[in-house]
Amino acid sequence: MRLHSIIDQNTLTPQDAIEILKAGNLRFVKNLQKHKDLLEQVNKSKNGQFPFATILSCIDSRTSAELIFDQGLGDIFSIRVAGNVINEDILGSMEFGAKLSGAKVVVILGHTNCGGIKGACDNVELGHLTGLVNKIKPAVTQETTIKENRNSTNPEFVNKVSELNVFHVIKEVRTRSEILRDMEKDGKIIICGAMYDVNTGEVVFYEN
Repeated sequence: MRLHSIIDQNTLTPQDAIEILKAGNLRFVKNLQKHKDLLEQVNKSKNGQFPFATILSCIDSRTSAELIFDQGLGDIFSIRVAGNVINEDILGSMEFGAKLSGAKVVVILGHTNCGGIKGACDNVELGHLTGLVNKIKPAVTQETTIKENRNSTNPEFVNKVSELNVFHVIKEVRTRSEILRDMEKDGKIIICGAMYDVNTGEVVFYEN
């Protein structure tokens, strides 16, 4: 599997970038990942990198973006934090990836059975985790279809909150980052959401 070059990066459209991620996930699900000589990729990327995507995902050990999208070193900017929430540092990292480094898509990737989401559903309070969980609570409030067992013991509730949290974070990105909002308006990037199923390995992308 070869590295993406500056030519690849410059010629890709934002939709092309999404299609590459979809194809990579399909290979992952079918256990047909491309061969990667990681040491060769280290050597070839030592003088520069040309990632085509920036992906914000959870710290969950099952959600490594490079693995589930079958990408190699130098292909994506991977930002990870519990509950795939945002703050100023993460927004700055996204702006760096898109504006300064040429990534064509910003993906907010949630996942099923998410511990961070469960914490928000249960109103967990624990040190600095409390502030992080509070960033997820708007999605808990937005989920109004389930009336009973609105806690971490209800997988349906947890997964619905996970989905709403993805859309909430997308809205936050567009609201709080003028740079990314304008780039998307000009067609230079796409900001989109997706959900990873920890049971199957499949990623479903949401329509904008």
